[in-house]
Amino acid sequence: MITLLSSGDICSKRWIWEQYDYTVRTNTIQGPGSDAAIVRIKETGTSIAMSLDGNGRYCALDPREGAKLIVAECCRNLSTAGALPVAATNNLNFGNPERPEIMAQIVEAIEGMAEACTFFETPITGGNVSLYNETLGEPIFPTPVMGIVGLMKTAQPTPMHFRQPDRAVILLGGFGSCDERHFGGTQFAKVILNSMWGLPPALDMDYEKRVHQAIREIVAAGLAESAHDLSDGGLAVALAESSFGPAGIGAAIEIPAASRTEFQLFHEGPSRILITTSNPQNVLAIAQKYRVDAPEIGVTMKERLRIHCGSEPLLDCDLKELRTPWETSLETKLHQP
Repeated sequence: MITLLSSGDICSKRWIWEQYDYTVRTNTIQGPGSDAAIVRIKETGTSIAMSLDGNGRYCALDPREGAKLIVAECCRNLSTAGALPVAATNNLNFGNPERPEIMAQIVEAIEGMAEACTFFETPITGGNVSLYNETLGEPIFPTPVMGIVGLMKTAQPTPMHFRQPDRAVILLGGFGSCDERHFGGTQFAKVILNSMWGLPPALDMDYEKRVHQAIREIVAAGLAESAHDLSDGGLAVALAESSFGPAGIGAAIEIPAASRTEFQLFHEGPSRILITTSNPQNVLAIAQKYRVDAPEIGVTMKERLRIHCGSEPLLDCDLKELRTPWETSLETKLHQP
């Protein structure tokens, strides 16, 4: 777990974004380090939420499905903040397009992006392209990056961090499913197993969109004390990230038995959002309205993160033990000789 939290893709990027002024006059409501940044538009009652995402691992395994997953995650991030996604832009990063296999990646990624943006109703308003990205003849992973904006009423944002003990923890979207083939694009495969294979996580765009609708209604109703989507590192990493807030609140979590525990903890299936609430019945009612799974998986608690599978303890850590390497590893790596 600590190895994953310390990895470059997952660790805190605070050291980077503290190098510049991320405040837009006095209008930044929520800045870097959250699922989405939010900037208010004065005197309108409306704010703009923004999310950026890219995943070269997914697109290397399947450029079309990888691009669709990127669009879905951006829209999920915005919806988790309570915003309705409305428009998109992109930055397409690839190797030498004169090589047929690279051109095939570009075509597949663009078509996947177009399919997802059409489905999630986020028209492309512009973008740019960076090609011929190679070192000694080896191309980079196909890496389309999406930027999507959404609109929301100006209000105090729902934080991603757990805020109070003794709150129900709900996994909106459910535990999802995973098999060996779809586990090969995860951070766990990359960092722990030092390998990559198979296919990226499977995306059901209709289910994903219903999760977005559900979380926006939950947030608008004031039912979520915190909300954080699952992405790199899966459920275990999302729980840790949600525990790294200023209040020092972790959780005691119970996951169902499975043949492969690492799949349950670290698979990166989409369409899932962690919510804490003092009113789980109303959250469940909204989830049922949109035909979305919403199991109650545990309760928040002070200073520790515990994950059990039945009677078997999988993780039991003081939050500082997890947070310190997550918070400091990037700066440490950058300053190594």
